[in-house]
Amino acid sequence: MRLRLLDRYVLKELLYPFVFGIAAFSSIFIASTMLFKITQYMTKYGAPLETVVRLFMYNLPEVINYTFPMSMLLAALMAFGKLSGSSEITAMKAGGVSYYRIVAPVLVVGFFVSMFSMVWAEKVVPTSKAKASIILNEEIRHNTRPTTQNHIIIKTISGDTQRVTYANKFDEKLGKMTDITIEEFNKGKIARIQTAKEGYWENGSWRIVDGNVFALDDKDGVQSSAKFKEQIIPLNFSPKQISWEQKEPEEMTIRELREYISMLEEQHTSAARQWCEIFMRINIPLASFFFAMIGACLGTQKQRTSSSIGLGISIIVIFIYYAIMTFTTGLGKGGAMPPLLACALPNILCLGVGVYLMKKKNA
Repeated sequence: MRLRLLDRYVLKELLYPFVFGIAAFSSIFIASTMLFKITQYMTKYGAPLETVVRLFMYNLPEVINYTFPMSMLLAALMAFGKLSGSSEITAMKAGGVSYYRIVAPVLVVGFFVSMFSMVWAEKVVPTSKAKASIILNEEIRHNTRPTTQNHIIIKTISGDTQRVTYANKFDEKLGKMTDITIEEFNKGKIARIQTAKEGYWENGSWRIVDGNVFALDDKDGVQSSAKFKEQIIPLNFSPKQISWEQKEPEEMTIRELREYISMLEEQHTSAARQWCEIFMRINIPLASFFFAMIGACLGTQKQRTSSSIGLGISIIVIFIYYAIMTFTTGLGKGGAMPPLLACALPNILCLGVGVYLMKKKNA
């Protein structure tokens, strides 16, 4: 019972600074980046207030996602700063409770915050970013995406058949696609692949030329193949619609990113940026767990520390973490470092620091 009360007491001390951290760090993000952009949209483009508010709301989930690890760090640091400042941690140790056991509730909370953040980053953030992009380009800037694009993907579904059309290059003005690959799936299993040198938008249809068709079987692979000079494909997207269908990696789900990566790798094109996006969806949420460990240790001090000092330490740690993350992910996206290592390295460093500090505090 004593340990249950201890857990409840520690968790209670975490709640307020965690909520405060989400509000505080979100406000910092909003004030430092979003407010300037919103003001620019209203003055430069004459965007109405209602449109700007919707844009703000759709951008908010991404901001909140970045604040989860920060808030967990602040909460752990302030909670343990308060407990150690009033000598409660010393009393717990004197009562035979190890430091690892005292920190355990914080680590459990950090783990659950990481899991929630991972779901949030996958289910909420990509959808909200895609909608924000549409509002920005269609309703505020009143223009389209670039008319010439590389590596486009269009997905269409007809009954049990799903088609994924990939083009290495796309020109909206000319209504032209180059180096085309069409994968046709039947009930989730690939049934046919078409390739073509070029495709043209004519009379409301896409006509592809100089291509091959491969019929596939799950067990035996390619069953038959044939060449064609030209044919009409069942793709009813106009060039303008195709431009709008394209998403940035940040606007895709992990499943969409994996499909995109498969297409790029088939064309022997680097997918480092897309792999980094997948790994960041995992590693940024996991930072909440590692920050909980570090925050608890940094907050455990012999002398009493104020909340302002705790906030200052949090900002320093966060700055160092995101500086390292920006540097390593830049190397990963550029191909100078394996994407998995580039994205995981900041967390690996946090784990090492956290384990070291916990051993030191338990001594």
